[in-house]
Formats: sequence, structure tokens, C-alpha cells
Amino acid sequence: WIQPLQMSAALVFAYTVAGGLYSVAYTDVLQAAVGWLGCMTLAFYSIANEENKAPPPSIGFPSYMYPDDATCEMYDGVPCENDATACCYNTEKWCPSDDNCVVDNGAYPFGDQRIFHDQMTNAHSLTPFPNAVVFNWATIFVLAFGNLAALDFQARCMASKTAKIATIGCAIAGCLTFVVGIPFAYLGSITRVYYGPDSARASFETDSCNIGLGLPTCALWLPDQDAFIKYLTNEVPSFLGGWCLIGIVAASMSTCDGAILAMGTVFSHNIMRNLGSFFPCIRKDLVNEKNLLSMARLIAVPFTVASALIASFYRSSHSLGATGYLLIVAFDIVLASVVVPLFGCFYAKKPSPLAAFCAIITGILVRVILEFTLPKDGYLLMPFDGTEFLDYGAAASTAFPAFFDVPIDQRWDPSVEGEQCEQPRYNDWTGVDSLAAPIAALIVFVFVQWLERNGPLRSFAEDGIMVGYLKEGQVESIEKGADSTNRTAKFASDENECCVNKAESAVEVKALDDTN
Repeated sequence: WIQPLQMSAALVFAYTVAGGLYSVAYTDVLQAAVGWLGCMTLAFYSIANEENKAPPPSIGFPSYMYPDDATCEMYDGVPCENDATACCYNTEKWCPSDDNCVVDNGAYPFGDQRIFHDQMTNAHSLTPFPNAVVFNWATIFVLAFGNLAALDFQARCMASKTAKIATIGCAIAGCLTFVVGIPFAYLGSITRVYYGPDSARASFETDSCNIGLGLPTCALWLPDQDAFIKYLTNEVPSFLGGWCLIGIVAASMSTCDGAILAMGTVFSHNIMRNLGSFFPCIRKDLVNEKNLLSMARLIAVPFTVASALIASFYRSSHSLGATGYLLIVAFDIVLASVVVPLFGCFYAKKPSPLAAFCAIITGILVRVILEFTLPKDGYLLMPFDGTEFLDYGAAASTAFPAFFDVPIDQRWDPSVEGEQCEQPRYNDWTGVDSLAAPIAALIVFVFVQWLERNGPLRSFAEDGIMVGYLKEGQVESIEKGADSTNRTAKFASDENECCVNKAESAVEVKALDDTN
């Protein structure tokens, strides 16, 4: 798969540097149409052909004790043999013989819901499983606001014919996000039904226990990293599965071309073009209007190579995956640093370049400091109370779980000495740092902006690199200073000319006297 990836990178580079934003825009339209249509078709096919819109409680297995009366009535449960007050699996109905048992994909222990209405507000909404509510909110803010300053997004906005067209385009794209995003999310959900912890294909870590689930061993589910690929190739028609895979590749290419174009353009225009301002040994006209396009194309080469190498060889044990997590990190960096100055540029009457610079530095420092000081165990779960926020422990006992219909002395009792399940509490504050950094940057921006209400605290050189980033009101002060300098120079020039004329007149008079 590395060779096809490298071929794709070469193809993306070729049409990106050849046509610039034109080729990127037109190919993105085609790629998006193919990708969206394929994935949405598969999503609606899966929705229409899936019997259960949400997995119900599991039927169970022989000797299984149902968790409540509702589940017992749903599956015509019978009194348990060892505990007549409890309701158990109806073996005669669901498993009359060893080769004739009903197997389901029901969700243990209480079933799933199509929508958990309080999932974004209640940390305990998914009990007995933990809910990463803080990280979910942080991710929404990171992706929503961090993307505002993304280079490829900014390039498309700036290339619009008018500001109104850019506004309308953003509004339409925002609405399409829901149309496209919801079916994509459903594909992840349906994959969990077929390859999740309640499926027949699930595998578990033997040396693990969990009090909340009542499991003395085999408690930790081991997710299949290739589950979605297996779903596309085994559970749906091959044509739809292949179409969806093509859509994923197309979506990846449409992201790559915009990123390569934006990075090459910005690096050549904003950095290479201004190297002479920082390093006197470099000519200021090293990159100019004549060779700027060639420089942008040349700079795109290392960015393309680096991107292809990262996609080919980068591996991560992070719970969010490898390269997918890097995308969130990229938007996280942007949100912490430049989003606040971006808003300030549009909504402050006379935005201060110094305030923007201080906000950027503050956001970066806060984000970096919190990254290494906040507790992070890698599970993305805050240390809320409740047994669902306890990490899995080592196997605690060889006894049966508490929901087995066996003699009571054979069931696991976690209160017995030597059979406790030692579970540390999750303690991961990931997301807090992502939200704190832009807040700190906003406070600094407003404070410096207030300090400069009567004038700038620091002036910028007339020919410096910041002049191009100043707004109209700030350029006027520089122009006034330039006009004053010009008037002084003109006055000095006139005075010198006057002196020269007087001197010439004196010489002529003396020559006339000598002649006489």
C-alpha cells in the first residue's frame, strides 16, 4: 500500500503545481462528488437494511441472569435454578440444542439507544461505560474554530470574486457539513454493531477485570483496527464497499492538494520573501514578483515529500489513531495561536499588531505548558466519580461473573479478600489545554488592545515586514510620518538650492567687478 500512496502523492503534486488553485478547486469538486455520493449511498443502504436501528439488550446464553425485569419480559425469561428470585435465559426457547442456539448482537447489559440525548451534557449518560464528554466538546471547538484559520480554507475564501460570494459559499458548506457528516458518523456506528464488543467477532484481554461490568476476567475489549475495512469488504455489496473506499481516497486527495498549495504559497510569500529583513546577508529581492510562482512550486516539493513519508511510515499507539490524530493536533495548534488574532482583525476597529503578536505567543506558551503539566494517561477521560470511570484492572478471580446462574460460592464477590479488582481512576485532562489556550490568548489580546487605546506602545518601521499587515487607520500614521519626512527633505532641498543660487550670483558679481 506504500507504493500506491506514493503514486497518489506524485499525482496530487503534479496537478497542484500545474494549475494552482484552479486545478485544486475543479478536482476537489469532482472528488467531493464521487466521495460524498459513494459514502452517502452506502450509509443509506446500511440504514435501510439494518433490522435493529439500535442494538437491544442481549438475549444472552444458557445460565445468563437478566439485568432487569424489562429484559426478562422481552425474552420470556424463566426463574433461575440457583436463585429463584432472579430471571434467567430461557434455554428451551432460545437454545434447545447445542447446534440450535440463537446468537444476537445485542448490547450488554441494557442495550443501546439510537440517540443518547444527554450524552453531551452528562458524563454518566453511557453507564456502565465512560463518556468522554469534555474531550468531545473540546474536539468540536478545535475542529470548528481551528479550521477557520486553516490555510486551505483561507485560500478558498480569499480567492472568491467578492466577499459576498465567500460568505454564501461558507454558509452552504456549513449546511452540507451536516448532510455529509451524519451519514459518515453512521458508518462508524454500524461498524461497531458488526465488530464491536457485543458482536460475535469481539475479542477481549484475558488478564483484565471491571467491577462496573461485573467481570472478574476478560473484561477489556480489544478493538479491531481494521474493522471498517472488513465491514466494507465483507458485510455490504462489493460495489458499494469499493465505491466508499474510492470516496475516502478522493476525500484524502482533496485535503492534500489544498494543504500542499497553501503551505507552498505561504512559505514562499511570507517567509522566503522576507528573509532579507531578518538576515542582512540575504538580498531583499531574492524572491520577487517575477520568481514568486517558481519559488512556490519549488517549496511545494519538500512539503509533498514530508507528507507522503508521514502518511507512509508514521505509527502511533494513541487511542485516536495515527495520522487522523495529527489532523486534530494541527487544528489544535491553530486554535491556540492565531484564531483570536483572526477574529480581532475583523471585529476590532483598529486591531493592534502588537496585541495580535502577544496573543499568539501567549496561546502557544499556555498550550505547550499545559500539554506537559496536566495529567494525561492516554484514555481521554476525566476523573469523574462512578465505577464507569475506573480503568480496567488485572484479572481478579477465576470465579464466574455475578450474572451467571451458578451456586453463590462460585460467583465472583469483589468484596472478598484476595478477589478485589484493583482499578485506578481515569485521569486524562486532554481538551482542557485546548480550550484554555485560546481563552488566555483572548485575554492578552483585549488587554494589549486596551493599553494601546491612546496610541501604539511600539512603532513599526516604514519599510518593515509588518507594514503590509496594518489596516487603513494605522497606515495613515506611517504615511503622515513619511509626508513629514518628505516635507523636511523638500524644505532642505529648497534651502540648499537657494544658497547655491546666492553663491552663483555672488560669483557672477565678483567676476563683473574684476572685468570692470
